[in-house]
Amino acid sequence: MVKNQKMLYNYQEVKIMRDIRIEKLASNLLRHSINLQKGEKILIEIIGMDAIPLGKELIRQAENIGAIPFFNIIDYEIIREILINGTEEQMQIYAKHDLQRMKDMDAYIGVRASTNTAELNGVPTEKMEMYNKYYTMPVHFEERVKHTKWCILRYPNASMAQMSNMNTENFEDFYFNVCTLDYDKMSKAMDPLVRLMNKTKNVHIIGEGTDLTFSIEGIPAEKYMGTFNIPDGEVATAPVKNSVNGYITYNTETRYNGILFNNIRFEFKDGKIVKAISNKTKELNEILDTDEGSRYIGEFALGLNPYIERPIGDTLFDEKIKGSFHFTPGDSLEESDNGNRSSIHWDIVNIQTLEYGGGEIWFDDVLVRKDGIFVLDELKPLNPENLV
Repeated sequence: MVKNQKMLYNYQEVKIMRDIRIEKLASNLLRHSINLQKGEKILIEIIGMDAIPLGKELIRQAENIGAIPFFNIIDYEIIREILINGTEEQMQIYAKHDLQRMKDMDAYIGVRASTNTAELNGVPTEKMEMYNKYYTMPVHFEERVKHTKWCILRYPNASMAQMSNMNTENFEDFYFNVCTLDYDKMSKAMDPLVRLMNKTKNVHIIGEGTDLTFSIEGIPAEKYMGTFNIPDGEVATAPVKNSVNGYITYNTETRYNGILFNNIRFEFKDGKIVKAISNKTKELNEILDTDEGSRYIGEFALGLNPYIERPIGDTLFDEKIKGSFHFTPGDSLEESDNGNRSSIHWDIVNIQTLEYGGGEIWFDDVLVRKDGIFVLDELKPLNPENLV
């Protein structure tokens, strides 16, 4: 009996702690990330049933603010069945109705908690391209991204814990540390890096299997500190479209259209990826041939989150890894627009900490970061020990 009571108390303590952290996360999302105001309409979209607790808390707090919440629940198993035999007309009608709903919204929070990250694996590439072109592009990239206050995040479930090679309890601790850090402090520390990047003309990146040169002159740098993604922690810009030359070998795995890629290597000439190889070279090149902009880079960003030290196979986390950068084929960001248009935007990550082989980033022939650590005095507040 005593043992059973102790187990019950432990369960209750864990539940109370989880509830407190969910309340804090919901509050940060609504008040910091999207600054939700009274009378505003917000769409809370849940992908996977595991995120229902956070969805409910977001609705409660949105109502307390005086906003008007709406909801949508998506299941990738259902999406997969639709896509296997889907038609262009079907995707256009699907997008038509979701686009109208998105146009009615002032704000959007998307919580992803799929129980199987590979659920879309096996969907033919042409079907995924059709889905991205006729649904994802108009509903999300054109409407949601450009015309709402939005934030996207994952939710800690057994699938994510397994993908991270962590038990569920430890993963939850990691998740909430990453997602509820002091983003205001991080934001202030980012300012000198933003100013430096806005003054920089040329970038040179050196590392194992990597020697890249490109210009960022005239492309605005933007800091991301919990206002679009949770977790967050990156400063992003984009290369001048035709300026990229050299080669890059990415040292993290990445998933696109349900396919897991590793050992991706790109060679560039005048901005264009002229050679691409990986463990799945055929599938890689099919993605890069999606449209005219798919072989050009739409984003260059430095990862800065001190709590994220290694890849877990999820882009929202991996692109924020401390000491990393990502070099993104496809559509450029609205805030750092280099003019490249594409229906893909694929954040692929390269880590430059010593554990992953090291590397250097130079701005206008000045060494800025070595082996993942900033060496300039004005940038040292961004080093991990100063952000935790």
